[in-house]
Parts: sequence; C-alpha cells; structure tokens
Amino acid sequence: MNKPIPAARDGYRHFLPIPTRWMDNDVYGHVNNVVYYSYFDTVVNEYLIRTGVLDVEHGATIGLVIETQCNYFAPLAFPERVEAGLRVARIGSSSVRYEVGLFKEGEPQAAAQGHFVHVYVDRATRRPVSTLPEPLRSALERLVVEAGGSSTGTGEERA
Repeated sequence: MNKPIPAARDGYRHFLPIPTRWMDNDVYGHVNNVVYYSYFDTVVNEYLIRTGVLDVEHGATIGLVIETQCNYFAPLAFPERVEAGLRVARIGSSSVRYEVGLFKEGEPQAAAQGHFVHVYVDRATRRPVSTLPEPLRSALERLVVEAGGSSTGTGEERA
C-alpha cells in the first residue's frame, strides 16, 4: 500500500478555521482520530450552508455519506487551530467526492488529508436523485480541482 504525501495548502479552494477543544485530545496528547472526521463533516457542511445550497431542516435533497477515508501525517493538538481546506475531486449525477486537508494553522502541508463521498438523495424516499439540483452543482463546481490539485475555479474562498 502506497501512502500519499501530504497535500499543499494551495491545492484547496475553500478554508475554514476550526479551533481544537480540550476534549478533542486523547490520552496520548493529540487530537483523537475520530475527531478528524468531524472536522471533515464541519468544513463540507459549513460550505454548503454558507452558500445556501443545504437546508438541513426542510431541503428536499440531502447528502448521505457512503465512503470516507483519512491519512495522518503529523499530530494536531489542543489548543492549536486547524485550517480545514476543501476541494471537490468529482461531481457525478447524484454523488460528490469531497477532499479535505487539515492544516495546522499557517503550515504549508496537510497534517491529515482524506475524502468522503456524498450521495444526494430525496429526503422523503432516501433514493438517489437523478441529477444534482443546479444551485448545488454550481456551488460544488467552484471547488473543483484537476488531478494533481490544481484549481479550475477563480481564486481561493475563505470562511
């Protein structure tokens, strides 16, 4: 198995600063691995809510996570701030592959990086939608990067 190398900060389109919390640390003195996944979820959903394409209470279309993965390169610990970078690697007819890099504040390379895949479904039936709603697709296209991490959009977005 080949372990990927840490991604560079400039390969991500949107960033969200996330303060670590005392409870994020485990007995080994660093952020516990399960917390990294909550950071992934936080940056993705913050972006979707901020851009107005996710209504968590009443939206007809919702995203369900069907796959997730993370590689760890350097520890993060309380009281550091994490800068979560977000990009989109693939947009399908009903699915999206998000890629997230977690950076120690100001560091050029990811301390951890990974991905998760959302399948967008009808809220009532939980069946995949035939096509992503246009406002969602448009918001996602702003985050698309080409293979190798180069951006296809216009400029970096910050929360």
